[in-house]
Amino acid sequence: MQIDVHQHFWTEPLLDCLAARRTLPFVRRSNGLTILHSAGEQPYLVDVEAESAGRRASQVEADNLDLALVALSSAIGVEALPRAQACELIEAHLQGALELPETFATWGPVALDPVDPDDVDRLLARGCVGVSLPAAALAGPDALAQLVPLLARIEARGATLFVHPGPAPGTVRAEASLSEPLWWRPLTDYVSQMQAAWLTFATLGRREHPRLRVLFAMLAGCAPLLSERLQARGGPEVELRDPLSFYDTSSFGPAAVETLARRVGSEQLVYGSDRPVVEPTPTGREALLAANSGALLEHVWRAPRKVAV
Repeated sequence: MQIDVHQHFWTEPLLDCLAARRTLPFVRRSNGLTILHSAGEQPYLVDVEAESAGRRASQVEADNLDLALVALSSAIGVEALPRAQACELIEAHLQGALELPETFATWGPVALDPVDPDDVDRLLARGCVGVSLPAAALAGPDALAQLVPLLARIEARGATLFVHPGPAPGTVRAEASLSEPLWWRPLTDYVSQMQAAWLTFATLGRREHPRLRVLFAMLAGCAPLLSERLQARGGPEVELRDPLSFYDTSSFGPAAVETLARRVGSEQLVYGSDRPVVEPTPTGREALLAANSGALLEHVWRAPRKVAV
């Protein structure tokens, strides 16, 4: 299987649910435009026409892929909302995502305020390929401690955890300044969130969850390259070639991909495009990375799910 592990899809049920909200995050429609407003983020124009299932499926085929995995973008802060609000939006996302053509499958997002490990069972029963979490929810020992029941359930079910940039409860920032460049948050907050999540899991979480399969978006912010600094500052040694830790290549090109491959092993890198948010940068490794994605998720094909393979 040639798989893209990291795409997003603005389905109609999710957009409608966001449009009904009066507090962030919400969608506003005016003059034919659909604008997403999220805490700490610049307003984002959703290209509704480009989000048709047919057009997106054609893009997957054009990329020579068999399957694309869709995630709710944790950056908009849904998982960090009070549980009732989060669950409403997550349900809207799943309604749309699970009805997409068989070219797509979906990660299952979970509400975090509070955490309920039974969410894992419900998501897998509905056909989700694994569970997604915002990186800030895994950033630091206290955050990790709150997630122990959830991570233990994911591990026990043999599922994969997908860590994506985004806030945890209590960490949501105010509206971004309009003077900030559009690239500012992705190059600052997203990177630091992913690095903190990787450092937390590599130094503490792996010991507690030795069989948990984890996929980090955007090369975990290149956090494995900080291992020398970690030791220099008195931190523990970490297993860089952890066979159960994977890294998607979203937003990175050949320089970063080749460097990280030498540190963690090329088989741990998988293809993630982050479509439609960005256009993927060619790395020269696309076919190998997409094949690695298939190996990462081989366990999914043995479980009952929506997509027939």
